[in-house]
Amino acid sequence: MTQLEKIVLLRDELETLKLCDMDGLTQEEAGVKMGVSRGTVQRILSSARKKVAQAISECKAILLENTSCQ
Repeated sequence: MTQLEKIVLLRDELETLKLCDMDGLTQEEAGVKMGVSRGTVQRILSSARKKVAQAISECKAILLENTSCQ
């Protein structure tokens, strides 16, 4: 694991993925829960999905930054 390249998934990115992709909320609903605009959720979600897709397709480790999951 220490030899893998790492991609850092920020706390907001993880929360947005959970709310939209796991909990099934719309971007607008996720924005209300997070206290941000739908546009901000869309930007964060796009970044998170790109990081996860890159990690999976390129066999990189995903590090969770600033979360209680560490």
